[in-house]
Amino acid sequence: MKNLVSLCIIILSLNFCFAQKKSEPKESWLTKSLADKGKFILESKDSIVWGCAPVYDDKGKVHVYYSTWERSGNWLTDSNIAHAVADNPEGPYKKFGIILKGRKGKWDANTIHNPNIQKVDGKYVMLYIGNDTIKQDNWRTRAKSANTQRVGMAISDSPYGPWKRFDKPVIEVSKDTMAWDGYCTVNPSFMKHPNGEYWIYYRAWDRRNDDRRKTGLAIAKNLEGPYIKYEGNPIIDFPERGGQTEDPYFFYYKNKFHCLIRDMGNYDWYSGLYLESDDGIHWGEYQRSHYKGDHYFPVCEKCRYERVQVLWKNEEPEYLFNAIMREDRKHSGAVLKIDLSKIDKH
Repeated sequence: MKNLVSLCIIILSLNFCFAQKKSEPKESWLTKSLADKGKFILESKDSIVWGCAPVYDDKGKVHVYYSTWERSGNWLTDSNIAHAVADNPEGPYKKFGIILKGRKGKWDANTIHNPNIQKVDGKYVMLYIGNDTIKQDNWRTRAKSANTQRVGMAISDSPYGPWKRFDKPVIEVSKDTMAWDGYCTVNPSFMKHPNGEYWIYYRAWDRRNDDRRKTGLAIAKNLEGPYIKYEGNPIIDFPERGGQTEDPYFFYYKNKFHCLIRDMGNYDWYSGLYLESDDGIHWGEYQRSHYKGDHYFPVCEKCRYERVQVLWKNEEPEYLFNAIMREDRKHSGAVLKIDLSKIDKH
């Protein structure tokens, strides 16, 4: 009898474990189209390279805008945006140096980080995050400067600049400090909606409530704003699914809205997730967007591989651009070819 009870306990325990084990998400069309191996770009011995935002110019050259700071510095206080150009997405790249840095006395006095670039209405539109560390909130020790982060916009007629910046953020925090986006607004993704509106998706850290990262939307009739926050925000936060998400990238393609976003504990912490929508507001189930960095590159399993963005050519996705942490400390950009013909082979 004692043996039978023990066996029942073991069976129940195994069933519980299997029930708790998360199944892997379904592969998206993007996952299936990615190359097996990728290539590092924009390597540096002296500084960190992060958040690579690519765009083609009218002559077919690839322009990449990326975050960079000295190895001894910190992205929250010392990041700048630099510019590089290549004839091919895989390089080699010619670096043109820093093009956007902190403006003393402005809302973006210190760090300028995480660019997102689009060519819209004949102009190059760059979204970024900036902060003013003098205004940091000291109520919580970890990442004190994070609460001063806001989303900004820079516009140029040429990919080489000059860049027009504004005296105020394009996406401010809510006046209610207890709101889901009352602490900071970061990591923007910009698009022109098929209906002619301008949409900015942004991430916020609901630090004063449930401490979750959430994604919202702001909409404008004119490129320079004002951008009005969607009253149903946040539009991406699924606590019942177990984890969080951050670093969203959105695009409209083949009559659907698509979101690529970093996984933060839904399945793991080092890969990407994909979401699809008919209206850009209501999103379906998680799918896989890309695997961990070590699936494509010679890096460790836990080397972070994030801040995904897409290079478009003739209105088709051509390359996936990511930032990647490396064991040799040459944290750099990383590119993966997108071959849509591979989808038919699955």
